[in-house]
Amino acid sequence: MAADAFFRCDGDQYVPTELTRGPWDPDSQHAGPPAGLIGREVERLDGGDGRHVARVTFEVLRPVPIAPLRVQAGVVRPGRSVELVEATLSDADGDVIKARAWRLRTEAVELPAGLSSADGPGLIGSSPSTLRPGFAPPGPAEASPGTFPKTGSDVGYHTAMDYRFLQGDFGEAGPALVWMRMRHPLIAGEEPTPLQRVLVAADSGNGVSATLDWTRYLFINVELTVHLHRALAGEWVCMDAITIPEPDGVGLADTALYDERGPIGRAMQALLIDERGE
Repeated sequence: MAADAFFRCDGDQYVPTELTRGPWDPDSQHAGPPAGLIGREVERLDGGDGRHVARVTFEVLRPVPIAPLRVQAGVVRPGRSVELVEATLSDADGDVIKARAWRLRTEAVELPAGLSSADGPGLIGSSPSTLRPGFAPPGPAEASPGTFPKTGSDVGYHTAMDYRFLQGDFGEAGPALVWMRMRHPLIAGEEPTPLQRVLVAADSGNGVSATLDWTRYLFINVELTVHLHRALAGEWVCMDAITIPEPDGVGLADTALYDERGPIGRAMQALLIDERGE
């Protein structure tokens, strides 16, 4: 039977399906679905109502196996307006990903016109990556489906996500402007939250904007940091991404995040660059 979600619940464990499989190793997950799983746990902590996850950093300690996982989260710095949360994703061998997130209280604040993400034109920037208030890329209906490079697997993260490119493609090296959407829920039987939708997609910045040949090079992120100044509206996440590799084997992927209303935040990934072995 074909998988219909990234994970299914089994007691206190989450069992990944083949939809989580990443492009680097058939036995390892793409980091997007595990990031979404951690984000889900952070949201479900007591006191989550009326709070917004403004920043979350995922430290990827080792490849995430396609094996049963557990997630634990807790508030380590409580506060009426600001709180710090820590979370851990683990398998039978120990920790796989550690995360820290800031949850900020949400409360109506009167602001001058032209400053928020829904206002425009407001502040003027030089490109979409400056997260200009009032700017939104053309919608997914105006974009073209992407062609994912061969991974050796017929089913995986690459088939579980919907890609629509406004600029670039997987076959084109360099920056990309692409809409992404989950084709399946994160957890079987659950509707993904806006945060989960963003986190499942945000780890793809280095993939959609690859500047190096997939067949010759590895460019793997050791962490993912996502800042969000408001919640995603709708199902689609737009990523304005660029990857910058350096000859010393270190790189950076920088991704501005949008929905159809305008900017929502930014994702950054520190990259390990290496040549593949023969």
